[in-house]
Amino acid sequence: MLRVMSRERRRTNAGFTMIEALVALAIVATLIAAIGGVMATNGRGTRALEQRLALVQTARAVETGLPKRGQLALGSVFGEVSGHRWRIDVLPFAAGGIGTVESSPWVPQSIVIRVQSPSGAVLQLNTIRLSRRANG
Repeated sequence: MLRVMSRERRRTNAGFTMIEALVALAIVATLIAAIGGVMATNGRGTRALEQRLALVQTARAVETGLPKRGQLALGSVFGEVSGHRWRIDVLPFAAGGIGTVESSPWVPQSIVIRVQSPSGAVLQLNTIRLSRRANG
């Protein structure tokens, strides 16, 4: 009887078996892989957000640099800022069913600002600006 009890004590004090250790390692490896995937996705999202922010800041800078109302002529202007290519198109405002009022001293102009980042992403801003009608 003493012999049976000593065998049971050895089994309970023996520690982890090889299979238990392998299962624990597999679980840890799966968790590390999942965390690595989340971190990689987070890094890509952060880079995309930074690129979008740079694109918006460039568009705002270009919009801020628009000439005054009297100097705004129809046509296109283009350039580059910090690797971002931009283009401004000033067009006569045209909307279906809306005509210009000849007695008004103001003429609406459609302004399209297009900015393209080095990666190829594009941001386009459309706005309308009033310009004084030329006398004549």
